[in-house]
This record gives sequence, structure tokens and C-alpha cells, in this order.
Amino acid sequence: MKGAAIATVIGQIITAILAVWYILHMKTVKMLSNDLKIDSKICGKTLLLGITSFLSQISLVAAMAAINNMLRKYGAIDEIFGQAQYAQIPMAVVGIVMKFFQIVISIVVGMAAGCIPVVGYNIGANHKLRVKELFTKLLIAEALVGAAAFVLVEIFPRQLISIFGAANESSYYTEFAIKAFRIYLCMIIMACVNKACFIFLQAMGKAVASTALSMIREVVFGVGFAVLLPVFWGLNGVLLSMPLSDILTFIVAVILIYHTYKGLDTKEGKIK
Repeated sequence: MKGAAIATVIGQIITAILAVWYILHMKTVKMLSNDLKIDSKICGKTLLLGITSFLSQISLVAAMAAINNMLRKYGAIDEIFGQAQYAQIPMAVVGIVMKFFQIVISIVVGMAAGCIPVVGYNIGANHKLRVKELFTKLLIAEALVGAAAFVLVEIFPRQLISIFGAANESSYYTEFAIKAFRIYLCMIIMACVNKACFIFLQAMGKAVASTALSMIREVVFGVGFAVLLPVFWGLNGVLLSMPLSDILTFIVAVILIYHTYKGLDTKEGKIK
């Protein structure tokens, strides 16, 4: 563990050095001493957009904390996982499921983040039809990524488990892991579209809508259902909290997508 921690720190240092080197060697933009002066107007606009990502990450931590606490609480009273030798299975399995989910979401975020400079340029140039076309293509691409992930979690959950070194665990471990993959990530297509919508709205400067979508997903639905559903269905309730949150968030996202398209259809003026 110490080696892993040291490797993480070294990786961060190297990444920071490369970032500074790249900034100082850009061909199209040259850094001058005056560029380092703080402009309150620019900082205000930057913070408004940046706070969206900050709140998104914080709310995600809150959701994961709620899920972990519910897994521990209701795992302790489960007939199988209440036994000492099986007590760690629920949290270990959900940890593996979330690792796979993070891999998929990293692809989704990368695709959406790649659109940010294009969106910014075209909004500034008032090319709203280009922004609308890009948004449509992004949503389709993200849905396809989610569809591919859906096939994996629903048809090949056992193989996914083995990738994470859990092939030789107990039958209880394997059974719960298969169920967790299939239930917890059954709405992963919607989750991918939700994330794309969140980032695209942020790129368009719609910080309030983007933040609201993120907070609704992680805090209102994520934490709320993670705490409420296990009261009725135990560990299965924890697993159901994820897809139910994604479904309801998707409904909100569709409404935001509709209004975004409507704003992009206007011929003149700023994007609404």
C-alpha cells in the first residue's frame, strides 16, 4: 500500500510538470507576465462553471458514503452476509461494480469533455445549429457506449468478476456479484446520457441547470433512495437505488435536453 501511495504522488508530480511544460511551449498562445494578473470578472465566470464540477464530485462522495453505510448496516442483518466470514462481500462486490462503472463513465466524460472547446467556440460565434448537431451526435455516441456496457453487465457478469481477481471466491460472493452487476447497472445507458447532458450543459455556460441535474442525481435521488429503499428490501434495495436514480434523473435530463434544443432553434440572439 505504501508503494501504491508513493506511485500516486509521483504520478501527480510528473503530470503537473508536463502540464506546466505544455503551457509554456504552446505555439498558438504565449504566456506573458501580465496574463498572471487576476481579473475578477474572468475569475467569477470561471468559478461559476467550476463550482459545478466541485459540487458534482462532493455530491458523488455523499452518495457513495450513503451506499457504503447501507451495505454495512443491512449486510450485518442479512442471513448470509451477517456471518463473519461473509461480512465483507457486499462492500467488496459493490466496489468492483463501481470500478467498472467508473471505467465506462471515464469514456463518457472523455467524449463529452472533448466537445467543450468546440461548443465554446460555436456559441461564441453564434453557430447554434452546429452546437445542436454536436449535442445530438454526442447523446447518440454516449448511448452506444452505455449499450455496449449494458451487454457486458447483463450477459457477461461472471467474466467481469474474474477480471478483478474474484474467480475463486465463494459461491455466495459470485452469486451476489452477478446480481449486483445486473441490477445496479441495468440502467447504465441512461446514466451515460445523464452524464453527457450534465457536461454539455456546463460547456454551454448553463451552470445552474448543470449543477441542478448533478445534485438531483447524487443527493436527492442517490442518497435518498440509498437510505429509503433498503428499509423495505434490504441489500436488494441498495442495489435498486442506482437504476431508480438513473431513471428519474433521465426524465429530468430529457426536459433539459428539450429546452436546450428549443433554445438552439432560435435564429438570432444568444442561446437561451
